[in-house]
Amino acid sequence: MPPKGKAAQKPKAGSSAAATKSPAATPAAPLSTKSTKATPDQQQPQSSTVAEKSKHNFTLCHPFEDLTGKNSLSALPTQADQLVWFASRLVTRLPVRSIGAKGQKDLWKTVNDHSLPPRGFNIRKHQKRQQQHKTADSRGRDIGEYSTKEWELRQEKRVTLSCLQLQSQRFRELRDRQKRGFVDSQTGDTVLVTDSEYLEEKQRRREMDRLKKELYGTQGMGRQGKLALDPEWDDVVPIVVEDPENALAAIAYSPDYAEAMSYLRAVMNSKEYSPRCLKLTEYIINLNPAHYTVWLFRAANIFALKLPILDEITWLNQIALENLKNYQIWHHRHLLVENYYPSISSDPAALSAFAASEREFLTQILAEDTKNYHVWSYRSWLVGKLGTWFNPEELKSTEDLIDQDVRNNSAWSHRFYLVFSDPENCTPGDKYAATEADPKVPGQIVDREVGYAEGKIRLAPQNQSGWNYLRGVLVKGGRELKSVQSFAEEFVMGLGEEGEGGEGEGTGEEVKSSHALDLLAEIYKEQGEKQKADLCLRRLVEKWDRIRGGYWQWRRDGLGLGEVAA
Repeated sequence: MPPKGKAAQKPKAGSSAAATKSPAATPAAPLSTKSTKATPDQQQPQSSTVAEKSKHNFTLCHPFEDLTGKNSLSALPTQADQLVWFASRLVTRLPVRSIGAKGQKDLWKTVNDHSLPPRGFNIRKHQKRQQQHKTADSRGRDIGEYSTKEWELRQEKRVTLSCLQLQSQRFRELRDRQKRGFVDSQTGDTVLVTDSEYLEEKQRRREMDRLKKELYGTQGMGRQGKLALDPEWDDVVPIVVEDPENALAAIAYSPDYAEAMSYLRAVMNSKEYSPRCLKLTEYIINLNPAHYTVWLFRAANIFALKLPILDEITWLNQIALENLKNYQIWHHRHLLVENYYPSISSDPAALSAFAASEREFLTQILAEDTKNYHVWSYRSWLVGKLGTWFNPEELKSTEDLIDQDVRNNSAWSHRFYLVFSDPENCTPGDKYAATEADPKVPGQIVDREVGYAEGKIRLAPQNQSGWNYLRGVLVKGGRELKSVQSFAEEFVMGLGEEGEGGEGEGTGEEVKSSHALDLLAEIYKEQGEKQKADLCLRRLVEKWDRIRGGYWQWRRDGLGLGEVAA
């Protein structure tokens, strides 16, 4: 305890203590007395940053404290300065009542005489705060360089984040009570988390994630991503698979897709089938509709949950229209129909209605891409599955497509399948291939299809689809090619005739279809007229199909006429 008389004495004028400024301005100088009271400018400094303001506030509350450690009790020149220094430290650190009544009286007299602040910042907390001011925010800027307004906004965000974290903790506690089957003692009802509360928590976590990134950046934030912020997936530990270092073909997955796949691996590994897994598959399909495995897992969920197949097909229609070339979509549809068919197979009305709805959708999607192989492949399978060969609407649908584009080879092929795979008009099973005659095919159907093909060929003589169809009809009906000789000759006139250009130029002949010339070469060969067959092939080599001259020359060699001109 300081001596009674000297602790209360005021320094005389001209003493070292009265002649110096505040130690805050000059830490190594002796302490001042009443001059230590801060001026208005010192009380309200024009601090440009929070670091400067924090340092100034600490100096005002600790006028005799030197954070550098240079100003200590032994460094003060006079006993009076030492007593003031001691009082300044004592009043801000110890409970005053612990020094007795006499000591308190002397202490408070010194405090009043020298205007010492009775309260002050904790040095350690101040040092910690100063260290925080030296750290960088999420954008790499030192927090100590913030203006007062920027610091206040940052503090508001921190308070908001803390409140949201408390609300999130309450949600998790409520959900845990629901899992334990907790019963509310006041209402007697079982605790349940409503859908609206799940939605609020989802939005809350997004806001928390945004605030954390703004305040602290992404380092040390743990799991991130859309699913990590969804409370519905809190109980799932994602299985992350990363490419090995220096991988030759590392795939640059988007963060959302990589996260979704890690959760998909986890639920597939646990064999979970649930509504949330179904939503997960939809999310991944939107990111990558060509992912084969996720389609299989989606089908497994639908069948395990016994969901309405027609609802899934309705959802699938839009996906198919947005991804015309995607094969996985049609395989998924195949699985759905296989699962749905047993429930309608014995109900002709339901079967007819489903076939009509599928035909309507297929017509819609073929209007977008008339030659989509995946669609035509599915359509052919569907006809066999539902048994709609004889359906006039199915045949008319293909006719409409051929009318729109006579060169649509897919529509021609589907028509051939409809007509010559109908169990009522062909031998069942695989006894007769598409290139073999089938005695069960009615003659009137052959006549009808020959007439149909000839009519379309006249519209586009150089279109190969119609000629191929005509050949196929003749083969299935067991008819010789010569039955259409007169028709083929309609498109070849003056073959080999000399014109004004001289011998071999062939300027007097007119060929409207190289395919007719090809067919005539085969017809003449069947009839034994090899010279005429050779002429047809030679004119294909020389003029009418030079790009495939090598093929036609090979056909000429097969006639067995000996050495022929190239």
